[in-house]
Amino acid sequence: MEHGRRPQAPPGSGKAIGRALGYLGRYKLETAGALVALLLVSAANLAAPQMVRLAIDGGIARSDSTLVFQAVGGLVAIALGRGLFNFLQGYLAERVSQGVAFDLRDALFARIQRLSFSYYDQAQTGQLLTRLTNDVEQVRSFVGSGVVQLAASCAMLVGCAVLLLSINPVLAVVALTSIAPILWLLRNFVGRMGPLFGRVQAALGRLNTVLQEDLRGIRVVRAFSGEEREAARYRKINDELLGHNLGIIEAISTNFPFVGFFANLGTLVVVGVGGLLIFRQQLTLGELLAFNSYLGFLLMPLMTLGFIAAQISRAGASALRVFELLDTQVEVADKPGARTLPPLQGRVELRDVRFRYAGSEREILQGVSFVAEPGQLVAILGTTGSGKSTIINLIPRFYDVTGGAVLLDGHDVREVTLSSLRSQIGVVLQDALLFSGTVRENIAYGRPEATQEQIHAAAEAAQAAEFIAGLPQGYDTVVGERGVGLSGGQRQRLAIARALLTDPRLLILDDSTSAVDAGTEAAIQDALDRLMRGTHRTALVIAQRISTVRDADLILVLDEGRVVAQGTHEQLLASSALYNEILGSQLQASTPEAA
Repeated sequence: MEHGRRPQAPPGSGKAIGRALGYLGRYKLETAGALVALLLVSAANLAAPQMVRLAIDGGIARSDSTLVFQAVGGLVAIALGRGLFNFLQGYLAERVSQGVAFDLRDALFARIQRLSFSYYDQAQTGQLLTRLTNDVEQVRSFVGSGVVQLAASCAMLVGCAVLLLSINPVLAVVALTSIAPILWLLRNFVGRMGPLFGRVQAALGRLNTVLQEDLRGIRVVRAFSGEEREAARYRKINDELLGHNLGIIEAISTNFPFVGFFANLGTLVVVGVGGLLIFRQQLTLGELLAFNSYLGFLLMPLMTLGFIAAQISRAGASALRVFELLDTQVEVADKPGARTLPPLQGRVELRDVRFRYAGSEREILQGVSFVAEPGQLVAILGTTGSGKSTIINLIPRFYDVTGGAVLLDGHDVREVTLSSLRSQIGVVLQDALLFSGTVRENIAYGRPEATQEQIHAAAEAAQAAEFIAGLPQGYDTVVGERGVGLSGGQRQRLAIARALLTDPRLLILDDSTSAVDAGTEAAIQDALDRLMRGTHRTALVIAQRISTVRDADLILVLDEGRVVAQGTHEQLLASSALYNEILGSQLQASTPEAA
């Protein structure tokens, strides 16, 4: 923190806290019950000194044992009631806080599921994980115990102030004046906490990002002896986090000793002035003891408010991050009045399509146009960075075009609902991601109600049935996270089976057979060819093998975001120098003879 500058609370954190408290409305009965129990606890606390005053002034001073026993009985009743109401207040408040945390996590996960791909192109996974875990926990902690303690402190402050004034107004004014510096200290403390907690949460998010990246890329780290570099990168951010946390500790350490000093000073003033009033017979001993008890009750809420203020700052910074994610605009969404896409015939048209990624000034696609007729196999190939993957991302509307239009059977994909569009498209992405679960669950991911016969047929078509049969529990074998335990070719065959099970009219394959051996690739291609030809399914394939382009009905050759040539294998051999260059340098032969 720069010297001479006072840190400011994150803008909007107060509003974010208010919005978080709005979630309490879903738990009205529990919230009301906790508040009622809280008020009863406060009333019991305030009644206890009166019992002490009654015992001293009414019982001991007058030698009346009956009043002493009544006061003791009252204290016992107060203790029992306080214990019961403390339990109710704590239990109900915790139920409310857990409910709010559940709602926030649920809403955040739902938002993450709907956010556009462009958001994830720029977001860090570690930051998202921090918002769903640590930030939600900070908000939950305040909404649960923090709000209750805040209400309890306010009730005790008001109650104590009223009772202090009722016992002796002069002594009350003296006592309140002596502790006025505490209010200034707490105000200064709150002003420092907000930005400090915001920096802690941001640093924690960066730390989680590094950890997540290293866990996913541990093999690459080991392969390039990068352990020391990664440790240094992690240590640097960890040092930042340590520094911010030490800043919080410093703020607490430099403020609260003075709070304690002024609190003790207030007690000293009360005892001194109160003693004088007793000598003048303007105050009784029982009233002085009760007054001092109420002064302690007054100081404790002030101390508590200081810690709650720090908690509010931390919860405010976290709430701001939580609602920032919840309020992130979904760029690719159903337009108002979007209609359901009718059953596809399979005609795909890109009409003068232009596209650039968010935050980039370079157009990836520059006026791409082509038509794929129903039942055709279209192979896409081109130079590195020419826009091959971008084209297949635009068809299921993972992104929206920045110019031109993508049409399926003449329908602009932006004018139909996303669910009706994507439910008719089978996609096998370049990274064949599998989920933790059984082989059966992974194949049936897009169609959970599929029968075992249908799952087996899809596996057969993707040439996966044979290796599945060799797994320990067959289709019930549990695969590890991201498909750990299976080879790249096995994962890709399961991904193809997953796409085929949905029986799509349009099939998109992004480099889907690049990780399998030549024999398996040939078998997959044969199976896909029979499926496409037999059902008039349109297929768009990013080509990596000669056999794919040789059998394609239409080949698109891309260079620098433009279609520079299109036609069949024989036509392009005779007319396109770039096609011949790519054919010789990039594509893999399926067999030695082809090579």
